[in-house]
Amino acid sequence: MRTIADDIAAHAARHPQRVALSTPDGDVTYARLAARIEEIVRLLRGHGAGPETVCAVALEHGTDAVAAMAAVLRCGAAFLTLDVGQPRDRLVSFLRSADAALLLTCSALPPARDLGVPTVLLDEPEPTDGPPPGPVDPHALAYVSHTSGSTGEPSAVLIEHHALDTYLRDTARACGLGTGTVALQTAPLGYDASIRDTFVPLLAGARLVIVARSRLLRPQEFADTVREYGVTALLSVTPSFLSHLAGRPDLADPLAGVTLVASSGESLRPFLAAGGRAVVPGRLLNQYGPTECTMTTTRHSVPAPADPSADLVGTPRAGTVVRVLDADLAPVPDGTVGEVYIGGAGVARGYGGCPARTAACFVPDPLGPPGTRLYRTGDLGWWGTGGLHYAGRTDRQIKIRGYRVDPAEIEGALLAHPGVTGAVVTAHTDERGRTYLLAHVTGELAGTTDAELRTHLARSLPPHLMPRRFLRLDALPLTRGGKADRRSLTAGRTP
Repeated sequence: MRTIADDIAAHAARHPQRVALSTPDGDVTYARLAARIEEIVRLLRGHGAGPETVCAVALEHGTDAVAAMAAVLRCGAAFLTLDVGQPRDRLVSFLRSADAALLLTCSALPPARDLGVPTVLLDEPEPTDGPPPGPVDPHALAYVSHTSGSTGEPSAVLIEHHALDTYLRDTARACGLGTGTVALQTAPLGYDASIRDTFVPLLAGARLVIVARSRLLRPQEFADTVREYGVTALLSVTPSFLSHLAGRPDLADPLAGVTLVASSGESLRPFLAAGGRAVVPGRLLNQYGPTECTMTTTRHSVPAPADPSADLVGTPRAGTVVRVLDADLAPVPDGTVGEVYIGGAGVARGYGGCPARTAACFVPDPLGPPGTRLYRTGDLGWWGTGGLHYAGRTDRQIKIRGYRVDPAEIEGALLAHPGVTGAVVTAHTDERGRTYLLAHVTGELAGTTDAELRTHLARSLPPHLMPRRFLRLDALPLTRGGKADRRSLTAGRTP
């Protein structure tokens, strides 16, 4: 089957001098990128890389990281990208759970070389030249991505070549990318969103902009980067980051010139409820899907102005199946909340080295042909106008005095306050065993009392959704993937 490396080579043959990458070290043409991919392919083949070989990529994001990932796919092997800023013990656990056979890195990252896996230095290659790769097996392993750990210990998710290739091509079409697109890499390596960020623009023959991660984390520098490079597409931004931008009134049009913003990773509803749609001048795409189903399963183009009354995540992409089921795996009526199950093209092989967890989470499809499977997402949803509506997590639902509470509803109401720039609501238990809500908020709130915040919330929320306390923070903690770090807030760890 065809891989992204073949598409890059085709772009290089047609337009060799077109810029593929803009990096801190300068621009890289499609011809140069294709040549570098082939160099690494030969090196990998010399080290025996082939089907089911997991090759870890421990590099700062740049030309070699992109080329290494593409080269691994061209060999019919699988890559595991590592965020080199993570602690060593965590990286070792990722390598072990993914059963990595090779580690691709460079001499400038000595800590990455001491991880207990045979190392290949891409900047000091050995004189190794293997045979050319054969055809790629669609059902061979393509990449390993670890779950975020928000609901437990990270597990190695195994995605096959056919699932990745189908997803990349479908996303390029759905996003309308072309040779004139300039996309900004926002997701860090080590997260599956970075695969979308990296390969979808290159599949379309577009230009991918890669800058130092520090420039992406500060709103002013982010806006400056968008303007400097003429960025037109953002494929992997979180609602938390969009809310951060929207909460900076000193930034005039931070997304000026951007015609597509694709959001994922969290509920978009709080951002929309706070009027954030106005910050996005072009198309806003709400993407929904877990790591276990190749990143994205449903999409919804959010209109302007948006309706914040529900979190609409839209319709399934081609080749996927979404079912909303009850506890007996029977479909629930439209408009009724049930658990979301996903089947079809994107479903992972399972969890590496965890057959029991795989069996519990990947179940036979009671409504599909024999042998088909569904992934049990742990998400709640319902079918309504426009497609699937997200209704929260089974593990985030809170019971307050018998009422079921979705924290996203409260967060959206808080963000509608003119002084609030960030909000996360968590559940805690007092000394008498009673569950209560704690609101963690950021913004210019020195002159705003808790009573005033409650008055604001009371305009749209019933009493059982009222937080008992409001904790003011300078900034909300974020995971390295850009999501609000709810686990640290629940545990009482704040920045």
